[in-house]
Amino acid sequence: MFSGSIPALVTPFCDGAFSESHFRALVDWQIAEGSSALVPCGTTGEAPTLSFEEHYRVISICIEQAAGRVPVIAGCGSNDTATAVRHMEFAKSEGAAAALVVAPYYNRPNQDGIFAHYAHLAEKSDLPIIVYNVPARTVTDILPSTLARLAEIPTIVGVKDASGQIARVGDHRLGCGTDFCQLSGNDDMALAFNAAGGTGCISVTANVAPKLCAEFQSACANGNFELARVLNDRLHPLHSALFTDASPGPVKYAMARVIEGFPEELRLPLVPASAASRKAVDAALEVAGLV
Repeated sequence: MFSGSIPALVTPFCDGAFSESHFRALVDWQIAEGSSALVPCGTTGEAPTLSFEEHYRVISICIEQAAGRVPVIAGCGSNDTATAVRHMEFAKSEGAAAALVVAPYYNRPNQDGIFAHYAHLAEKSDLPIIVYNVPARTVTDILPSTLARLAEIPTIVGVKDASGQIARVGDHRLGCGTDFCQLSGNDDMALAFNAAGGTGCISVTANVAPKLCAEFQSACANGNFELARVLNDRLHPLHSALFTDASPGPVKYAMARVIEGFPEELRLPLVPASAASRKAVDAALEVAGLV
């Protein structure tokens, strides 16, 4: 259903407010550079700092600006099931292609609770759901056996897997079926993930290097892993550098270097990337040929 390079879009801020003009330009640039879908209001988009009104405005503008050129997978996750339902209802009303729903964080539900959360969302909305498993942030881990149960629900169509465990691709192929959409949540593992059976990546790096990421994913899809390795070598230092400080601090710094006039501003509790992080990003941008 979804494949290729799918940026988890940053949310640009100017003087504390969401910058619609910068975001619209970002959407156009991403599509022109080859991104195959867009994800607004994810972790990289600083969704926890957005008000309901801002969250919905970001989703609405993304869908409006994309204008059907690529699908929009709206970030709809929450550790409150009722809030996630509300997000999904809005995303569907605006024309989103799917919802990206992170596992409930902080509450630490057990596997039955995780299942019940997603099952309830699917009961309340027929918008397709991409399950987002990122144990490093949520503390809870969606086990392959739980995802296999969820895959039996028709509107739960895929997973963004940021577990860091490549073997999960095989587990999910066997448990969820080969048609279940598997997207990597880790740029630095995308090569191995695709070789194991994945179909793409919901990417942080694609914010900065959308064309390179799209070319890399296309090479993987065509089975040209020799070319994919060459492109991955160019991107690999950037994958690492963008996480040398709290994300999306390094990402926004990189974008300000690559896109003239792009705002580097973040919202507290996030602060600008450290000097060491900026140095790592600068070096990685050179390797990638972006500066």
